[in-house]
Amino acid sequence: MGFPVRWWLLSAGSAAMVGASLWSQGAVASAVNIAPDGHAFELAASSAAAYVPPSQNIYYGASGAAVTSVQERLAQLGYYPGPVDGEYGPDLQQAVWAFKEVQGLPVTGGNSVLGPYFRQDLVNPKPPPDLVPNGGPNRIEIDQSIQVLVLYRDNRPYLILHVSTGGGYYYCSTGGCGYAITPDGNYTALSYLPGMIAVPLGFMENPVFFIGRAYAIHGGDPVPWYPTSHGCVRIYADAVDWFHNDVSIGVTSIYVRGTAP
Repeated sequence: MGFPVRWWLLSAGSAAMVGASLWSQGAVASAVNIAPDGHAFELAASSAAAYVPPSQNIYYGASGAAVTSVQERLAQLGYYPGPVDGEYGPDLQQAVWAFKEVQGLPVTGGNSVLGPYFRQDLVNPKPPPDLVPNGGPNRIEIDQSIQVLVLYRDNRPYLILHVSTGGGYYYCSTGGCGYAITPDGNYTALSYLPGMIAVPLGFMENPVFFIGRAYAIHGGDPVPWYPTSHGCVRIYADAVDWFHNDVSIGVTSIYVRGTAP
């Protein structure tokens, strides 16, 4: 299974590419694009105009055109904001956290305000750190130091997600005792299991395993702004519905680097 081109249907008559050729080229290529509901549509080649951010702070729970503008911009840059519906809810919050983490802005649970620094960085964003530049053109990098997963396609950031990795605490359960650590290393996507999978420490949703059947990228609640898992890499439930489609089992390299903050 290769890396499909993934695009998000943003709203009636508008679409944006999730693909980071925009980081350096400023253009959208013509292609057949697939929305999460399977709808295929054609987007003609077009130039990326200079982005004009909202002029006011935006708070969690807000709605309207300013929120839509941020959703479209984040999707254009490769951050998954969920449906572009003008509602600042949990999906957009996850994308906001990921963007702040990459830009070096502070992230806390109560800090979901889209303030002036955030809005300024939307205009001239920094790309995510390239942890393993020679790691292969289609790879996954997990940067624990900022709690971000970056999926690369053709050596460019293609999808950027906030994650929650090992929380560093000591735990005991029916599966044994240990420290909640996501081990650094070079791995490969070993297997994928659909649905909600029971494991000794709980449940994993749609896990993509990279160390045996113990460590995986998977869905699960909560996915807060801080590292809290037993050692797996948690991604938000909405993204986990389709994330496995962008992974080639037995092929895609997964690199874990850094220490969770």
